[in-house]
Amino acid sequence: MLQIAATELEKEESRREAEKQNYLSEHCPPLHIPGSMSEVQELCKQLHAKIDAAEEEKYDMEVRVQKSSKELEDMNQKLFDLRGKFKRPPLRRVRMSADAMLKALLGSKHKVCMDLRANLKQVKKEDTEKERDLRDVGDWRKNIEEKSGMEGRKKMFESES
Repeated sequence: MLQIAATELEKEESRREAEKQNYLSEHCPPLHIPGSMSEVQELCKQLHAKIDAAEEEKYDMEVRVQKSSKELEDMNQKLFDLRGKFKRPPLRRVRMSADAMLKALLGSKHKVCMDLRANLKQVKKEDTEKERDLRDVGDWRKNIEEKSGMEGRKKMFESES
């Protein structure tokens, strides 16, 4: 099994190498360096012309990409404007337990029961002295009515002494 896979890998690698050689031979002819100065200048002019052609093609592609991205932004803006003109219906609040929600999302795969309240700790509330005092005082309006007027002030002084 491993030998078959190794031979397949070698074949694939040799095929890729052959494709690479074919591509390079088609697109990159072998470079011969001329001996005279005029031939070197001619070669430089040819290379410069190829560079100019490649730069023009690059510029055209960039302009085409910018134009298409601008059109895409305009279309997105139009779509946003069209969406904004329609009134969206108000959403209803759905009361659903965690189990029902998981069953709706996962379908038949859901088998775990999520009882969130089962893991909560029971806490006993202890009455503090301040809370007891507040309960003992009762309604604050009664205290104000008792202390209002001169009789209330007399009671305050009498209770202090």
